[in-house]
Amino acid sequence: MSKSSTPTASPKAEHSDVVLVTGMSGGGKSVAMHALEDAGFFCVDNLPAELLLDFLRLEQQRGKRHVAIAVDVRRAGSLPLLLPLIKQLRTEGVAVRSIFLDANTEALMRRFSETRRPHPLRQDQSSLGAGPQDDGEDQHRALLDAIALERELLSALRVESTVLDTSQLRPAQLRAWVRDLVVVDGTALTLVFESFAFKHGVPSDADLVFDVRVLPNPYYDRELRPLNGRDAPVAAYLEAQPEVSLMLGQIAGFLATWLPSYAADQRSYLTVAIGCTGGQHRSVYLVETLARKFADHGQVLKRHRELDAR
Repeated sequence: MSKSSTPTASPKAEHSDVVLVTGMSGGGKSVAMHALEDAGFFCVDNLPAELLLDFLRLEQQRGKRHVAIAVDVRRAGSLPLLLPLIKQLRTEGVAVRSIFLDANTEALMRRFSETRRPHPLRQDQSSLGAGPQDDGEDQHRALLDAIALERELLSALRVESTVLDTSQLRPAQLRAWVRDLVVVDGTALTLVFESFAFKHGVPSDADLVFDVRVLPNPYYDRELRPLNGRDAPVAAYLEAQPEVSLMLGQIAGFLATWLPSYAADQRSYLTVAIGCTGGQHRSVYLVETLARKFADHGQVLKRHRELDAR
């Protein structure tokens, strides 16, 4: 940070709307930043943490209200400074929203393989004593080690952020989800309901996970199979099942009981993931119904991971 005589006070909240985009290399930061740029944000990539306060002061003078800053492990030496700065800004009333883009190791490995880009933490093979023609196994192991190290370096930042699991997301989905996140009031708890298919894995960004595979499945009705939980015939079928009403009431009751405690814990987002086998009927219906039940909560988002991917 600057050591000049310029005052070091943080930017005022009324002049700032700051989104910090961080996460795993290959997690989708470029896609997210493009979405924010399209939404009217002034975007800066790979800003050193040491320059954050000075940069925000400058943007305040220029009158810019929406700023998005991408920070990743390329600035590993600055990472220890980042969390204290974020907490300082929030304490002083600056609305800073940190979005952490995560993905499972298999997805990250695949993306690096497809793009043939080197991981920023991958060590030079020559420094490891490997020959210039190191085989595929060595390269695979080096990439795995780099991803594991990156997870460790970013773990504290992940805890303080809103996490998006991009493992199963298409770029269009990610752009839409990021836009949804930045339009809500970051000072109040946002309740996110997300449907998913267990066969494609549990979303790593979920705070609460409910398994509804025990409920009657519309998939086995030939007429309902091609439909989804947003369609009236599927909703009518599920509403007629006593088990569905019981499950729905218990989930709603749990959330109603504990939402005040989650809000008091100063969380920005609470993601409630509802999973069934295919992510098409039961989980979608419950997400739609719960979102309506909690509409008066103030800030509610809906996501359908499998449906949105089509």
